[in-house]
Order: sequence, then structure tokens, then C-alpha cells
Amino acid sequence: MIRDDCLNNNLSVLIGVRHLCRAGSRSYCVAILILEGIFRVHRLRSQISKGALCHRGVYASSKERYDRMLYDEPLAAAADGLRVGRIDLEAYLDELEQRADVIEPKIQSLVSEDGRWKRLRKEAAELSDRYSDSTDRPPLYGIPVGVKDVFHVDGLPTRAGTDVPSEALAGDEAAAVTSLRRAGALVFGKTVTTEFAHFDPGPTRNPHDLERTPGGSSSGSAAAVAAGLCPVALGTQTIGSVIRPAAFCGIVGFKPSYGRISSEGLIPLSKSVDHVGVFTQDTAGIALIAPVLCEGWRSLSASIRKPSIGVPDGPYLEQASDDARNAFESQLDRLQSAGYDVVRLTVFDSIDEINDRHERLVASDAALDHELWYDEYGELYSDETSRLIEDGKKTTAAEIAKSRRSRIELRARLAEAMNQHDLDLWIAPAAPGPAPVGIETTGDPIMNLPWTHAGLPTITVPASRTNEGLPLGVQCAGRFGADEDVVRWSHDIADVFSEQLYAEV
Repeated sequence: MIRDDCLNNNLSVLIGVRHLCRAGSRSYCVAILILEGIFRVHRLRSQISKGALCHRGVYASSKERYDRMLYDEPLAAAADGLRVGRIDLEAYLDELEQRADVIEPKIQSLVSEDGRWKRLRKEAAELSDRYSDSTDRPPLYGIPVGVKDVFHVDGLPTRAGTDVPSEALAGDEAAAVTSLRRAGALVFGKTVTTEFAHFDPGPTRNPHDLERTPGGSSSGSAAAVAAGLCPVALGTQTIGSVIRPAAFCGIVGFKPSYGRISSEGLIPLSKSVDHVGVFTQDTAGIALIAPVLCEGWRSLSASIRKPSIGVPDGPYLEQASDDARNAFESQLDRLQSAGYDVVRLTVFDSIDEINDRHERLVASDAALDHELWYDEYGELYSDETSRLIEDGKKTTAAEIAKSRRSRIELRARLAEAMNQHDLDLWIAPAAPGPAPVGIETTGDPIMNLPWTHAGLPTITVPASRTNEGLPLGVQCAGRFGADEDVVRWSHDIADVFSEQLYAEV
């Protein structure tokens, strides 16, 4: 734990490091990510010491259902500690195992695996032998990563949340998983997904309230990270399956520009719009893992200005619930009070058409990509997924072509609006409201759809809570290909909301 009497000295170091980052030093930019992660951990732990939070629980309150269900497990701090040897890898896995023994039976975020911890300890020992010199360790040394069960992983079956035999679904390890392994990460295990990353849910529950959904389709990844079972997890987004569950579970989710993270080795739902995304507990973790996963990631200096933010008013925003819109207005007020310029525009006046084109595109792609599996194992598909595929079969070639053109056209219209009004980011509610009661559905991804359709880089950060203590998030979308800007600007935006979030506990 960082002592208060050390913080002022470290703060001066942080300021100095910021200046060096602006001068373009890559090593100092890495250092600032570590320091900023440490300061966010310190802020959280200072709240714990004041009694706002129970021991190591992130959002625990006096409500019994929150008791020790959510744990502080920030990626940047864990990665730094493991890499330099401040955290013993074997002891770290022991702690995670003890935590999982208590929490996992309640939230059911992981696909069952015999011998999980024996495998992890064996792989950790091999990693330790390979990198006995701490100065030579890769950036994610020893970090356990949850992997949504639509990614192929060598040594683990891919079930994809379906009754279709895993042997029929087998394939080479996903490129994203291989990249994580090369960076020193351990595969924690497969996380629960809805069937084929569509809408038919698994058993996973929201750690904030076991009677509510964690969102989908990356249900297990979001819940596992929120509960502190692993500090990072892979997900996918075809409509809203990273941004929405991150918001429901009170964590950070990042969906990069379309194609920025390879989808090779992923069981597809819609190749035209499938995105690989990632979950962590804070934005410092996203900044650490994005360079590992995103092709051609550029190291940027710390931003010296606040981005100008656009609000997509009109029919799009009206899709959110009244409570969500009221909370969003309060969130905008906080940003404006913090010095952000907020511009309101109507950019999705044809939102119903955008929604319809995207849904038709997903259905037609699913019918094509699952043709062989569906022909042989169609009776094993859920009713929900079967309806999607049958609808896709009815989509005409002209409709498919129009929907595919629509992605590029929407991207261009959003870029034109940003240029005209000198905007850097868009901001909107990350979901129509908090996580709904029940696990029979995963909630509505409608607020995420246009950003996914356009393929824009999008990040969600926790912004406030409902009276029941349920998380509400905002999503920020940037220009296509400007993923680095979206991530670096997210740090300050998250900080604007963090003090209020801790005060509300």
C-alpha cells in the first residue's frame, strides 16, 4: 500500500514524467502508465481506509449482497508488481484461487475446467524459469487473462456456449491469445459467453447484484474482471457485447477500431462487424494491454488539452430510459464543470434505419458463417440463434450490399460532423439503463449499435450509480483509427467521475 507521506513526492515524479512523455520518450510513457495506475489504486485504498469500502472490495456497501463480491484487481499495478518481483507469482495465484473458490460458484463466470489451478501453476513455473531475471520480463509477465469462449486456445476446447460438439468447432489458437502469451500472460481459462456470442445467455450473474444480468455476450469476461478473479479478459462486440457488460458490471471496456485487433481464430457471428475487445478495472489497464493487442499501436505523449466532446442528441439518445438520460445529463454537467467543451448535435436522425441495416447484416453474416455447422447441427442451436440464421437466409443480396456500404457511409458522416464542429470524441450512455433484473436476457445493446456499425474505437468508463447502487457508464467514441487518442483521453474522463463514484459508496 502507498503511504500518504509518500504520495506528494511521487506526485512530483509523475509531473516530471508527464513532461518527458510530451518530449516523446517511450520508456517514460511506459513509466507514467504504471504511476497513474498506482495513483488510482491509492485513491481507491484511501477510500477503504476511511471506511467507505470494505477490505479490498471495490463497490461493497452495507447491502449484504455486495459483501466481498467485488475485489480491487487493477491490471497495471499487478503487472508491475509481478514483473519486478514485488508480487510473488505463486502467492498471487494462491490468492486468486482462494477468491475464486468463494465467488465463482455465485457468479458462474468461468467455463468449467478440470485441473485449472494445477495447469496455471505449471505454466507459471515454466514462465518463471524462462524469465528468472526480472529485468528481462515481458510486460504482462504472469498476468492471468480470461478468454471468452469463442476464441480458440491451444489445450482448451472451444464450446462457444452451444451444444454443438466442441470437436466440430475446433481451430488454431486465436491471434489475440497468442499475442497475450508472447507478452507473458497466462490463460486463466475460458469465460462464459452467450451462444455463439449472440443473445442466448449462459448462467453468469452480475457481481453487483446476483439477481441481474452482467450483460452479454461477453458475460463471463465482464463478471470475472469486476469480481477480481482476473485483472483482464478478452471479449467480442458485434453490437454491444463489450461496452454494455462493462457498464453493467462497473468496469472499463474497450472496443478498438474495426480490424485493429485480429479476429483470426475467433468463431464468427458477423465477420463484417465482429470486433475483439478487452475488459479491465481501470483505464490504466487498457493503456497497458492495448499495445500488446492492437496492430501498429503508437506511443503518444500525455495529452496537454481536454478533448472537445459531442453529444448525439435526438432519436438516438431517446432510446435510453428516462432515468439513464437524467443520469447522463448529470454526468455531462460534471464534465463541463471540469472544463470540457460539450457540443450537442443530431447525427442519428435515421437511427431506426441504421439499426435495421446493422441487424440485417449480422443475420446475413451469421447465416453464411454458420452454414456448414447449422446444416449438420441445426437442431442443437438455441431458438434465438436459429431465428437469427433463418432471418439471415432471407436477406437479399441487395440488402446485404446496402448494409455493408452503410458502415462506411456512417463512418464518413460522423467524421464530417466531427470536422465541422471541431470534435474529438462522442459521448453517450453506455446502455439504456442499469443491468436489468433476471438472467434470461442480457439487456439491450441499442446504445452501442451505431458506433459498432461505423467501426469506431469506443471505451466505456464507470460514471455514476443508481439509488440501488448499480453502475451506470458512459461510452466515448473517437475517429476511426484514432484508438490511441481515445485511450489517453479516457484517463482524465474517468477521473472526473471517480471521486463521485467513491463518495456514493
